[in-house]
Amino acid sequence: MLADLFDPAFADSVARIAAPILLASLGGAICHRAGVFNIALEGFILMGAFAAVLGSFMLGHVFWGVLCAIVAGIFMGLLFAEFHLRRPGDAIVVSIALNLIGLGLTTYLLRSVLGVSGVFQNEAIGKIAEIKLPVIENLPFIGSFLSGQSILFYFAIFLVFFFHYIYSKHKIGFWMRAAGENPLALKTTGIKPTPVKLLALVLCGACCGLAGAQLSVSNVSLFVENMSAGRGWIAVVIVLVTNGRPIPLLGLVLLFGFVDSLSLRLQGFGFPQQFTEMMPYVASLIALIFVSIRRMKDLISMRGYDNG
Repeated sequence: MLADLFDPAFADSVARIAAPILLASLGGAICHRAGVFNIALEGFILMGAFAAVLGSFMLGHVFWGVLCAIVAGIFMGLLFAEFHLRRPGDAIVVSIALNLIGLGLTTYLLRSVLGVSGVFQNEAIGKIAEIKLPVIENLPFIGSFLSGQSILFYFAIFLVFFFHYIYSKHKIGFWMRAAGENPLALKTTGIKPTPVKLLALVLCGACCGLAGAQLSVSNVSLFVENMSAGRGWIAVVIVLVTNGRPIPLLGLVLLFGFVDSLSLRLQGFGFPQQFTEMMPYVASLIALIFVSIRRMKDLISMRGYDNG
């Protein structure tokens, strides 16, 4: 049974499931480090997925679709900035509004522009090409995970280490961390926190747009209403659990990809669909419980130290 479960196709599915969650989580982590409480990742991803399909279909090439997805994600980030940074509105209210806008607007445009409901599929959409890695693809199991993926998968892995470097070595990363942890200290250096937060929202939108493109024109070649299917919420959980740190974030994303892929496989072994579909969300709850317990212990130990 284990050999049937954990075969090369399973490793491939882990990478395909993890890629959009990783991109969205990295986007959410940027906002988190900059002190922007953004739980609108679901709406960002959905707009990116629809824009990728619409752009590919209308403009005739998947490259333009990916570019449209980035623009759509940045547009959502700018909307967030308008109503949270400039107005300013409550971040939670703005996030919920943008999630509803993402769902409602994509459903409306699917019907009014593309003339269909539910699913849009067409040969003109195209699909991002898969990249074969000559030596790595021959490795057992890991070869199927690393080879044969889209360029967005490899770009997401690159971004993990790139942002790790930015946060730890580059002044922009220091500005973002200061904007989130101590805005007053950032002001004393002559840097205003608001433009830094705006940059974080723009970068978050771009990452989430790419996450949507990975869903709609890489994993498949179509758009389905609400095809983000909770991935944005999982990304929010991952960001909160890892505190926006890129390396731990990558590990947790791969864990969720593993659980999600395993849940799909277990359906073929007769497990109830309701049970398998809840597995990724149960994993999210368990992760939140563990981090809550850890933070509570840290808080108790700090109080004990202060009393001592």
